[in-house]
Amino acid sequence: MLSNDNADLTPRTEFAGPALEFDFPGLEIGVAEYGEGPTGCTVFYFPKGAMMAADVRGGAVGQVMVEDHMYRHAICLAGGSLYGLEAASGVAAELFARKEHSKEFWDIALVSGACIYDFGPRDNAIYPDKALGRAAIKAAKPGVFPLGRRGAGASATVGKAGDFTKAESGGQGGAFAQRGDVRIAALVVTNSMGAIHDRDASVLRGNLDRTTGDRAPIADTLTRTEADAGAPVTGNTTLSVVVTNQQLDRRSQIQVGRQVHASMSRAIQPFHTDQDGDTLFTVSTNGIRDESMTSARLATIASEVMWDAVLSSFEEDE
Repeated sequence: MLSNDNADLTPRTEFAGPALEFDFPGLEIGVAEYGEGPTGCTVFYFPKGAMMAADVRGGAVGQVMVEDHMYRHAICLAGGSLYGLEAASGVAAELFARKEHSKEFWDIALVSGACIYDFGPRDNAIYPDKALGRAAIKAAKPGVFPLGRRGAGASATVGKAGDFTKAESGGQGGAFAQRGDVRIAALVVTNSMGAIHDRDASVLRGNLDRTTGDRAPIADTLTRTEADAGAPVTGNTTLSVVVTNQQLDRRSQIQVGRQVHASMSRAIQPFHTDQDGDTLFTVSTNGIRDESMTSARLATIASEVMWDAVLSSFEEDE
């Protein structure tokens, strides 16, 4: 089987196609892929550092360096299941090199990582490795986030509860909003057991009956007997990142993450199953302090922006 051990892999870091373009000082994004997978990783780099909290709700989580309200330099999302977490070490290695391999405590690169299982639709064992993570952080730049089947979402699928044959491609999506001086970016990799729903509750992606072209809520499928529904489909996870320049204390940052993550169940149903590894990172670059922007208001806005991000994570035609 084709794997990293027997393939000559070259990272791809430049992409055509749809992308979110936005203005967010203090955030750079790098995307790298192995076309042989396809699989990849997506890196969110904070050159001046940032405070991060994680909300972990999935039942099958793969992650590294994930703690509440901790200082971080980067977050690396990757395909390849647990093996893809190696990409985060590549990000850290590149940041180590940029510091001229300083061993001082305060120079240590702090990189969080999380992964999705994306082997399902592939006939190979290619995964995002250290070299790919390093390529992604080298390619990081401000203001551009490729959408669809790119980076960590290159082989993502959605809407496969009970029957993988009804799944459709997912991917990575993003949206941005600004209220006064407060910036909010919502970035997501959809690889869910659940199907994606529009704001009118219609199913837009996943659980597709390919004989009729119809999509139905997965809840309708799950009302059948267990024998009819089949075994749960493994290999799911939605990874999300909310970045704001608003200063947040520990309690507020954690609560914003909880509120936004809970809100995503409107767009992805079912969500947070025992076969998903859903994790949301809330990041503050601490750029401003707007007293009128309470944590509840920030989370409410971010929840709507995140729904937009989910809806932008797939292409209309496969």
